[in-house]
Amino acid sequence: MMRMGRFILRIMLLSLLSMLFAGMAEAVGGAPFDGSKTLLAQQDLYMDAMHSIAEGRPDEASDALMRMIEQEPQHAGAWLDLAIIQCELGHAVEAERLFQIIEERFAPPPGIREVIAAHRAKGCKGWEARNQWSLALGRGVDSNVNQGASSPNFSIGSGSSRIDLQLAPEYLPQHDQYTLLAAEYSRDLAQDGSVGFVQLRSRVNDSLTRYNTTALRFGLEHPWRMGDWGLRTTGALGFLTLGNQLYQKQGQLQLRVAPPLSLPEHFRFNALTGLTRVQYDTLANYDSNTIEAGGILMYQDSKTRVEASAGYLTDRGAAARLGGNRSGWYAGIQGNVRLGHDMTGELGWSQQHWLSTTPYSPGLIDQIRRQDTQLLRAALIVPIKPQHSLQIEVRQVRNNENISIFQYNSQLLQVSWQWVGN
Repeated sequence: MMRMGRFILRIMLLSLLSMLFAGMAEAVGGAPFDGSKTLLAQQDLYMDAMHSIAEGRPDEASDALMRMIEQEPQHAGAWLDLAIIQCELGHAVEAERLFQIIEERFAPPPGIREVIAAHRAKGCKGWEARNQWSLALGRGVDSNVNQGASSPNFSIGSGSSRIDLQLAPEYLPQHDQYTLLAAEYSRDLAQDGSVGFVQLRSRVNDSLTRYNTTALRFGLEHPWRMGDWGLRTTGALGFLTLGNQLYQKQGQLQLRVAPPLSLPEHFRFNALTGLTRVQYDTLANYDSNTIEAGGILMYQDSKTRVEASAGYLTDRGAAARLGGNRSGWYAGIQGNVRLGHDMTGELGWSQQHWLSTTPYSPGLIDQIRRQDTQLLRAALIVPIKPQHSLQIEVRQVRNNENISIFQYNSQLLQVSWQWVGN
């Protein structure tokens, strides 16, 4: 979500303040950490606090920092983080008590005193709902707007009844240019980190208007904890129009789980499971119910963020659906890196495989459908001025199938301007 950038910045700020304040306990005569096990336990508590801040749960971050202070009363950075969180929660009296303890016990340097003075001057107003939004407008060119078949030749039947045919031109790849409008809005709903969001994406082709699409998606996210496990639940509804007619409705429930694993620095892991229900308004017996189970391994430092994901899929549809039920898997890796002049480069690859259980259409297409789709994406984001950027994006899709009429390839080039606000 858009708000993640702000959360990451918040984590970096708190971490920086703590590092600036690190070592003060020992400098004023406090006891150092007692043994490696105690140090690891305190580091775990501190990371729990930072993750709670990132997920919009300041109360849980405060609890973790309080436990850390109980274990190590001379950890000046934890005292400062706790005081700032109490102030942002609106607990002015408690925040002032903590600020006074920091000033009296740790003799903070001028930089830390300025931070404390700034919070006192601003006041502890308590929680306020945050809003974030983005707007993008772009132009692009697509080599295969209609996902036309790669080959015009196909056959129906088998053996002596096999008939070789050719597709009509309208079912072959058709090239066009388009205009894109994308908007997104999110708002904090509660102090526990719950968020509501709305996303809109509309694409209008210059000539092939019957393939114009508009997608609307809205939903809720809610983080919670179960012991040392972090969880995030997402529920969403979506609608897709094709050629100005409602084409698809979608409902999704997803659960992300962050287990308490001991991973190397900068790494995090989330397991995920979800259920997606898709209904087609203009197609009979195409509705689907997809169950997903997988995981995401993330790496992030000050300049680089990488996510690798993989999982299993099973899709159950109506008894009369062509090809019957199907199962499959997916895998992918995507990342972004900060380049010179504040530019950002993005690169991603994904693959999804499906295998049906029965012949697609007995008597006409006797094959069991095997679908393998690969997507390669690259983008360059160039900042123009604060809150404004230019994005240049290239995509290539290869849909390889054993049934020739479904095989297609496409290439896309898109240039868009993005405006982000809050």
